Amino acid sequence: MKEKFEMSDLGLLAYYLSIEVTQNGGEISIKQTGYANKILSDTGMLDCNEEKIPMEPGLKLTKVTKARSVDATKYRSLIGCLRYLLHTRPDLSFPVGLLSRFMQDPQEQHMKTIKQVLRYIKETKDYGITYGHEGGNKIQGYNDISYGVNTQEGKGTTGIIFYFGNSPINWSTQKQGTVALSSCESEFIAATAASTQAL
Repeated sequence: MKEKFEMSDLGLLAYYLSIEVTQNGGEISIKQTGYANKILSDTGMLDCNEEKIPMEPGLKLTKVTKARSVDATKYRSLIGCLRYLLHTRPDLSFPVGLLSRFMQDPQEQHMKTIKQVLRYIKETKDYGITYGHEGGNKIQGYNDISYGVNTQEGKGTTGIIFYFGNSPINWSTQKQGTVALSSCESEFIAATAASTQAL
C-alpha cells in the first residue's frame, strides 16, 4: 500500500474506537476497560459496590407494572452505551438484550437491574477476548434457550455463540419470533437459528 499511497506506519494497532488492542506472543487481546470506566464515571457509579453476576437468577422483568417510570432518555442512553460494550463482552449479551426490550417505557425495576449490570461491569471491567493459535481452526457453535422467561408474549429467548478455536467470534441473544408450545419446540427454534448462523 505504501507504493500506491502516501502513508505512515504507526506500528501495531493499540486502540481503535474505544477498543484496546494488545498483540504479543502470537495472541491478540481486545477489551474496553477505558470505555467501561467512562460509563461508570458518567453514571456516577465509579465508586459503587461490585457484583459477581450481572442479573439475579430467575429475575422476571415485565413491561406492564404499576411501578414508577424513569427518565426514558437516560435509560436509552445507558442501553446504547452497554450495547457498544458488547463488542468485547459476550457475557453481557443476555442482560443487555433483555433490558433493551423496555426502552419505550422504562420503570424503576428496569433501572435497578441496569445498575446491577453496571456494578458487575465494575467487577469485570478488565474482561475481554483473546484470539490465539491454540485450539486449531475448528469452528464450534452452541445455543441455548430461556423458555417463557421475561416475556409476556410467551416467547423464548435464544442464545447463540460461535468459537473459532478457543476464541468467540460471534454471539447473540434474541427473543424468538414465534410462540413455542413447549420448551422442546423452543429448543428446535434455537437450533434452527444457530444452524442458519453456522451456514
